[in-house]
Amino acid sequence: MSRREHQRRYFFEPLLALAGGSLAGRRVLDAGCGDGYWTLQALEAGAEHVVGLDPDPAAIEAARSRLESAGVDRGRWRLEQALVPGARIDERFEVALCVGLMERIGRPVELFELLSGAGVELIAIDTEVSGAPSSFFELSLAPGAGGSGVALLPSREAVIELAAQFGYDCVPLAHDMGSDEGLGDYAAGRRVAFLCATEIALDELPWEEPPPVTPWWRALLDPSLRGWQQPQ
Repeated sequence: MSRREHQRRYFFEPLLALAGGSLAGRRVLDAGCGDGYWTLQALEAGAEHVVGLDPDPAAIEAARSRLESAGVDRGRWRLEQALVPGARIDERFEVALCVGLMERIGRPVELFELLSGAGVELIAIDTEVSGAPSSFFELSLAPGAGGSGVALLPSREAVIELAAQFGYDCVPLAHDMGSDEGLGDYAAGRRVAFLCATEIALDELPWEEPPPVTPWWRALLDPSLRGWQQPQ
């Protein structure tokens, strides 16, 4: 099974379940759409209309090629090269996908302002997370991050607390991916998916428990162990 197939089972299928089994009748914002894989998944799940935003022109072209090759009605989707956050959005959406986005931006508060302002009721976030054991954003210097080269890597608790500030309940999803090749970041707790909702109850979703905290002296000796211990 490919990484994306694992991801679909991990967070996209639970998202669909919360939405009643499909995205029929819903407008979806794919923030940081990349090559359009999740844009297409949303369309195939019945979304009425999907808008994909990404600052990378090559990604937008790849997404357009993917959607056109799939033969999706052009009236059901639109792609725009735009910074996220930073794009002006005048439309309303019920669902948002933020896959691999939060780890690349330096303005997480503005991201939630954008989503909340667009009326989004259900959000799927899949992101690399900081190992900090409390609500924390770790400075990350990454080429192209948010157009500035600077990103703020959220801890698990930071995502939950930030979502709550905008009226969203938020659950870090448990997974059973194991240590399959290409899934080490999930297995080590360095990557987590979250589902956030304003109206839908999330009580039945399984929570992902954080790995144990790494002693400070071990983190100094081995920076790769910052925050949480790697599972053995």
